[in-house]
Amino acid sequence: MRKELLAGLDLGTTRVSLVVAERRVGGELAVLGMGRSPSSGLRRGVVLDLERTAQAIAAVAIGAERMAGTEVRRVCLAVSGDHIASENSRGVVAVSGPEGEITADDVARAMEAARAVPLPPGREVIHVLPRGYVVDGYRGVRDPVGMAAGRLEVEANIVTGAAASLQNLFKTVHLAGLSLQDAVLAAVASAEAVLEPAEKEFGVILADIGGGTTDVAVYDGGGLWCAFVLPLGGDYLTSDLAVGLRTPVSQAEKIKREHGWAMAEQAAEDAWVEVPGMGGSGPRQVPEKLVASILEARVEEIFSLLRSRLERSGYRGFSPGGMVLTGGTARLRGITAAAAKVMGMPVRLGLPRGLTGMSDLVGEPGEATAVGLLHCAARSRGGEVQRRTGAGRGWRRIGDLVRELLN
Repeated sequence: MRKELLAGLDLGTTRVSLVVAERRVGGELAVLGMGRSPSSGLRRGVVLDLERTAQAIAAVAIGAERMAGTEVRRVCLAVSGDHIASENSRGVVAVSGPEGEITADDVARAMEAARAVPLPPGREVIHVLPRGYVVDGYRGVRDPVGMAAGRLEVEANIVTGAAASLQNLFKTVHLAGLSLQDAVLAAVASAEAVLEPAEKEFGVILADIGGGTTDVAVYDGGGLWCAFVLPLGGDYLTSDLAVGLRTPVSQAEKIKREHGWAMAEQAAEDAWVEVPGMGGSGPRQVPEKLVASILEARVEEIFSLLRSRLERSGYRGFSPGGMVLTGGTARLRGITAAAAKVMGMPVRLGLPRGLTGMSDLVGEPGEATAVGLLHCAARSRGGEVQRRTGAGRGWRRIGDLVRELLN
């Protein structure tokens, strides 16, 4: 018997993915189906064309519905873009529970106090994530409810985004005929899919390298320390390869996937790659090491920028958990070694986990965000998120029309 249906929608620069699962007895999440479509109308997490983005969402919803044999009505949405920012905050309240015991209401009031930070105009809060609690001066408390105390303090991380960009993103979901269950930072969702609890506790850096962005989340002491988005990803490597080899972007992408290495020293000395020419000119042979040298320079640039952003964030942790790479670009051969060289720490590949059913559909690092969204949706209270999308029946009709055309 089917239980609660969950859906995770990942709007990427190069493709859109929607995964449908059900939560079964005991909390098990079983994948029922998924849909994929080339991304359209979106770049680096920002909507450039509402209707084209909505059409891509409707297309993947239809594909997921057909595979799962059920209707998709609401989704948990991933949020990204270089407008994302985060900051640490603290909230302090006096315990008001009977007999001096901390109640859930005290925790909620502490979280509200932490949330009460001045925001620049045009910013909107996405998350207020607790990192830990301090009870009467004692740090390291994970769950303070029920403890006797006079004062409760919460250490939290506040994630914000540009309000206009967020509202446009939410609007495309409604335009496609879907409702929004929740909105989750893409890096936080990916972390739920690929990180172990021990890594979050020790200190770990998660980098989800997609087509247009690199989404970063730093965990320390079990909670989120900071999060940011770099406006560089796999498309940056592809475009530079296209210029360097004087070949169309589509061919450069194919060469990157089939022959690319993130470190030139790992490419074979005697290997050659056929490169199609531009403007009807014939193909030519180039050394695989040349391809790798072009990619290596751009990969080093991405991780150098990531390291610089970490230093500016004020994070000084050693990160015993090292770095975990996920996202579609994490499949580039040698990229973990290249990251370890620049970052000076151990690096591993992060694969989605924690699902049953048709889990083989979402076993690649490129599906980490969508899988993580399912975990986040399973913990959500389940109410529909009310957003100022301005989406009424007129907007939803476009999503219905797309469904009719695809059917």
